Amino acid sequence: MTTVIFVHGTGIREPEYQETFKIIEEKIHAQRPEITVAPCLWGVEFGAKFNDNRASVPLEDATLALSQEEEDAEIVLWGQLYRDCLYELRLLSLKPIESGNPFGEEPGDVLKSRVANFTPTSQLQAKLQEAGISEVFEQAREAVIHSEPYDQALLTVSESDLSEYYAPIARAVVAQAMFISEQQEKFPPILTDAQLRDNVVELLTLALGEAELGLGGWLLKPLVGLAQHSGTNYVRGNRLELTDKISPMPGDILLYQTRGEKIRAFIQEQIAQAEPPVVLIAHSLGGIACVDLLVQQQLSQVELLVTVGSQAPFLYEINALYSLEYGQLLPEHFPEWLNIYDLRDFLSYVGKKIFPDRVQDVVVDSKQPFPRSHGAYWTNAKTWEAIISRLP
Repeated sequence: MTTVIFVHGTGIREPEYQETFKIIEEKIHAQRPEITVAPCLWGVEFGAKFNDNRASVPLEDATLALSQEEEDAEIVLWGQLYRDCLYELRLLSLKPIESGNPFGEEPGDVLKSRVANFTPTSQLQAKLQEAGISEVFEQAREAVIHSEPYDQALLTVSESDLSEYYAPIARAVVAQAMFISEQQEKFPPILTDAQLRDNVVELLTLALGEAELGLGGWLLKPLVGLAQHSGTNYVRGNRLELTDKISPMPGDILLYQTRGEKIRAFIQEQIAQAEPPVVLIAHSLGGIACVDLLVQQQLSQVELLVTVGSQAPFLYEINALYSLEYGQLLPEHFPEWLNIYDLRDFLSYVGKKIFPDRVQDVVVDSKQPFPRSHGAYWTNAKTWEAIISRLP
C-alpha cells in the first residue's frame, strides 16, 4: 500500500501544518482512498526558535521596506487587501461628494441599511462554511461597518453609482474574515484558494443588492495607479512583533543550512516507519531537505519525490545545495522527481534545465499575489492533477 508523506517548508508551525495536511489528505483520498497519508512535522522539534526569549532583539521601532511588483489589477488589489482590508473603502472615500437630496433618504443611508440588515442566503452560508470563515463572518462584517473608512466611503455614494459599492464592501468583509482567521491561528481553505475566495465575494455581492460585479470605472483608475506605483511602501511597527512575524522563515533556512542533519534524519525516520512504496510531497525548504537526503542516502522505498514551490534547483545552480556541488550529476538511485512551480511564486524554481531528463516541471497558477502564492498550491486543481496521475 502506497504511503504519501507530507514534508512542510519554512516558517510553518503545527496549527497551519495541520490545516494544510488535512487539505492534502482530503485531496488524495478523494481519488485514491486506499493511500496512507502521513505527516512529517519537523518544525516543532527542529525548527528555528528563540532560545533566550528574544534577548538578541533590540527594543526599538523598525522600518520594513516592501517593494510592489506590477501584476494585473485584480491580483494587485488583493495584495493590498491582504495588507489593509479597508483599502478599497479608503479609495472610495476620496471620491467627490455630490450634493444630497434634502427631501429624501441619502443613497449612502440606503446602502448602510442594506449592509447592516442583510441576511446571508443559504447558498452564501454554505459557501462560507466551505471557505472556513462562517464562524468569523459576522465579526468581520461588524468590524467593517463600524470603521471610519466605511463611514467616509458612504458619504460619496450617489444614486448613479450605488451598485459599484457592493463588491468593494464584500471584498472588505471577506478580507477582514481572512485576517481574523490568521490572527486566531486558523488556516481555512479561503486563505490560499483564490477561486473559492472570489466565489464568496460574488455571492456576498449579490446578497447585498444584486450589484454589478467587478471594479467600478472610477475606482479602477486610482486602484491601478496607487497599487502598481513603483515607489516603496513602508510598514512601521514594534520590533518584537515584527521579528516574531518574519523570523520563522529565514530562521528555518539559516538553521537548516548550518544544522540540517537533524531535519534530514527526522525525515528519514518517517520514511523508515512508512509502508512502501513511499511518495514524498515536500514544500519549499522541505523540498531542499528531501533532495539532500535522497542524494546522500539510497532509500529504495521512495519511488517519487514531489517538490512544491522549492528552491532546490536554484541552490544547485548557485552551488549552494548541501548535498551536491554544481556540475555533479544526481545519483542513479535518486527517485522520479516531479517539481511544481508557480510564476507568481518568486520562491519557486524549475529543474529540467538544471537536471536534464531527471526532473519533470509542472507550472500552476494560483492567481494569488506573492507571498500568498507560495502557500496556495494545495487548493489548486492542477497541482493535484499532476500529483495524482503519478502516484504508484
